Amino acid sequence: MARLASAFVPPHCPQPRCVFHRNPLGWRFKRDGFYTRRARPRLIQRYRCSHCRRSFSSQTFSPTYWLRRPDLLLPLYHGLLNCSGHRQLGRAHEISPHTVATHQRRLASQALLFLEKHRPPGPPRETLVVDGFESFERSQYHPFHANLAVGARSHFLYAFTDAELRRKGRMTSRQRRRRAELEERFGRADPKAIEREVAELLRLVLRAPGEVGVHSDEHPAYPRAFRRVAREGIAVRHTTTSSKRARTTGNPLFPVNRMDLLIRHESANHKRETIAYSKRRQSAMERLALFAVWVNFQKSRSEKRRDATPAEVLGLVDHKLSTREIYRERLFSTRIALPERMRKYAERRTPTRGLRCAAAPVRVYAS
Repeated sequence: MARLASAFVPPHCPQPRCVFHRNPLGWRFKRDGFYTRRARPRLIQRYRCSHCRRSFSSQTFSPTYWLRRPDLLLPLYHGLLNCSGHRQLGRAHEISPHTVATHQRRLASQALLFLEKHRPPGPPRETLVVDGFESFERSQYHPFHANLAVGARSHFLYAFTDAELRRKGRMTSRQRRRRAELEERFGRADPKAIEREVAELLRLVLRAPGEVGVHSDEHPAYPRAFRRVAREGIAVRHTTTSSKRARTTGNPLFPVNRMDLLIRHESANHKRETIAYSKRRQSAMERLALFAVWVNFQKSRSEKRRDATPAEVLGLVDHKLSTREIYRERLFSTRIALPERMRKYAERRTPTRGLRCAAAPVRVYAS
């Protein structure tokens, strides 16, 4: 991922306030010395913008900016997608689990910008299959839904949102008392969270008034969510299939059922009875962003046939992307406008009930 200073040409000014940050037409810069570092390449070329006079380096445009161990970024990407926990990855690479979390934030921020940059243009030309993948954060008293919108033909993961839930199901009297204590102390999850977040899911996919076909199970919150977006000009043709129907390839819900299976298979934090569960919902959404990039642009729809990726089916790319292609260059949030929900994930503003301290933000500028 490192580049030779002599072969690198800065594509634009990295300073967001500079007029040549978004539009580099006519931009001029000059070389401004070097600096050395411990990682390879050790000699890094510095530059200076001729307009705003801000100095920067070739490393400013690399996804590994400000990282002491840039060699770990891609191995940790693969480890996080190969069902490894933070502690396991820390032991394997002889680093702290906190370092793994730091790299995960960097990877997820880039992944969200990459997904936005390469999203399908216009409204979807296929039916969406919608469902909620249930997991939990911090403890089983804090479950949540990851709401997914998947293409029925392409199996492309168009968007995802999160919805905080109240613990339900069979509980002992002691567990019910514990749930009541937690709700008394930290408050109760919004009972309309799924309705609200599924409506937000459709807004993320369509971005403008239009019509879309949606297939889902018989969850009662879905029709209410579709009535919400209908007031905004989004017409939904809704069909349902029972969630009790066999989860075979002939099931109309197969695309999203397959996505649920892959998420649980590839992510250690969603395994049944695991100690690698996400301590924050923010972390779970970051890993889901990495998963979305991998399943859309790198994974064949069929492991046996080794066929096209979902992005190839939609014509977004002409070949299966490698990890180095995806993380070849740093993407700037000031050049790619994220919708509010995705910006919330990128800026690490997803709350976890009961935890006072907020998640550390991702730095946005490097010189």
